[in-house]
Amino acid sequence: MAESPAKALRRILDSPGVHLGPACFNALSAKLVERAGFDYCFTSGSILPVGYVCCETMTVPYHDPTTQKGSRFSISAARLGLPDVGLISFGEMMDQGRQIIQAVSIPIIADGDNGYGNAMNVKRTIREAIRAGYAGIFLEDQVSPKACGHTRGRKVVPRDEAVMRIKAAIDARKESGSDIVIVARTDSRQAISFEESLWRSQAFADVGADVLLIDALASREEMKAFCEIAPSVPKMANLLEGGGKTPILNPTELEDVGFKIAAYPLSLMGVSIRAMKNALTAIKSGQIPSHGSIPTFEEIKDIVGFNSYYEEEKRYATNTDQVSLQNGTFKLGKE
Repeated sequence: MAESPAKALRRILDSPGVHLGPACFNALSAKLVERAGFDYCFTSGSILPVGYVCCETMTVPYHDPTTQKGSRFSISAARLGLPDVGLISFGEMMDQGRQIIQAVSIPIIADGDNGYGNAMNVKRTIREAIRAGYAGIFLEDQVSPKACGHTRGRKVVPRDEAVMRIKAAIDARKESGSDIVIVARTDSRQAISFEESLWRSQAFADVGADVLLIDALASREEMKAFCEIAPSVPKMANLLEGGGKTPILNPTELEDVGFKIAAYPLSLMGVSIRAMKNALTAIKSGQIPSHGSIPTFEEIKDIVGFNSYYEEEKRYATNTDQVSLQNGTFKLGKE
């Protein structure tokens, strides 16, 4: 029997060293992450649009679009070409997640934001993530409307409500018979204080969180102090590229400090945008992208799966007559 995504992720968490996870935003970027040899990855953007009370056919907005920045926009940008201000629907986000999961064999961790309401909303969010096939999911303690990580204006719910969100997630997992990994995140480092973020992290561990994350830690000293609480629970670093508040430590430094996993939320989307802009500039001037900046056609076919498709197709080849197209005309004959 194949290993479940959650079990695969738990095996990674139990293995030595620190494990790096780029954030993907569609099936192709997830395939590239897997081909590059990463053990897992994150979805860059939530499995539900932020600030929405959702059902399959209705969305009711109640958020402030000006608070949305950072890594959350990648799926909305890639799928719709629009900012992540609640314009992408629940169905679209879940469909994108399923496509990512089906494209790869590595475990995927979803961004569940703040659970989209009270403890009952959190339970529904967990159930939907399990149905989609996610290996793990983030849950955080921000209020609604929420703000993106590493930005100003973040506010968090009271301690007891924050802890109940994680407890509800654990309960939903048990009720579903799943072992999805619950990553408990607190944004109280910026909203209140570093000491408050340590208290909440310990409380999350006490109710059963599988992984802990304090967002926007401001120094290596804070990162080390965080890793010293609840020593048996793995810690995650959120390394926002290009100007986030948390120091970008190399893998050896991350492991020395005590982290088990690390997320890189903007790299793939950022370099994709830059590469496409450069290519368009070249084409507009009557050229093609420079040698080395674009894969060969053979490489592209291999990446998207033509070669593996052809190999599998051979398993079902027959000796019956087939229709083939040669020199612009149909010809009946044996291939």
